[in-house]
Amino acid sequence: MSADPSARRGIPDATVARLPEYLRALTGFAERGITSVSSEELAAAAGVRSAKLRKDLSHLGSYGVRGVGYEVDHLAYQISRELGLTQDWPVAIIGMGNLGHALAAYSGFATRGFRVVALLDQDSHLLGQEIAGITVQPMDALTSLAEQGLAIGVIATPAASAQDVCDQLVAVGVRSILNFAPCVLVVPEDVDVRKVDLSTELQILAFHEQRRALAAEGALEHVTLEPINSAVGR
Repeated sequence: MSADPSARRGIPDATVARLPEYLRALTGFAERGITSVSSEELAAAAGVRSAKLRKDLSHLGSYGVRGVGYEVDHLAYQISRELGLTQDWPVAIIGMGNLGHALAAYSGFATRGFRVVALLDQDSHLLGQEIAGITVQPMDALTSLAEQGLAIGVIATPAASAQDVCDQLVAVGVRSILNFAPCVLVVPEDVDVRKVDLSTELQILAFHEQRRALAAEGALEHVTLEPINSAVGR
């Protein structure tokens, strides 16, 4: 059942960050023909605790049904609606290097509420090329794209040119930017920037790998020294 939508309060940013994971898990259940799930099952699939999941979903006005759980399709729709995914959002990808090519060819955009409408680059050698069925245009095309309702700009350029690209997006009225460049962008307060830094994520994984390796070495030293210490103690 659902609470009165008018009674909903603002959704915390931390909850918003977890909603896509819940939606991904629900999509997986739906693809397997599962029509209802318990909070424990959904929480396990999303990698969170069930108490946190129930609290997050309560912000949407969704509390499930005791003994039944959540209806998969209905909850997926609720989350999609809250995330704004019940409509297509026009996206432009700027920077047609290896990463830009990969993003342009990614089929997941279309199935998740995003429509890539333009590929842009300032390299004259790339202009006119067709990637994933879309012709690469010059940066000058941003103005006309904005007039047509461009919603999101994806920056896949080197760090050195990312801020300039960002400034051009902001200048034509784009207020949502996904940044793959390894740098911090300076934007006005009314512009939302999400940063995806693959090297940073790899460095975090390296940290955890190092901790595991050191812990294993410590355990090995303990096993090696224990018989010697025992012998000395006799």
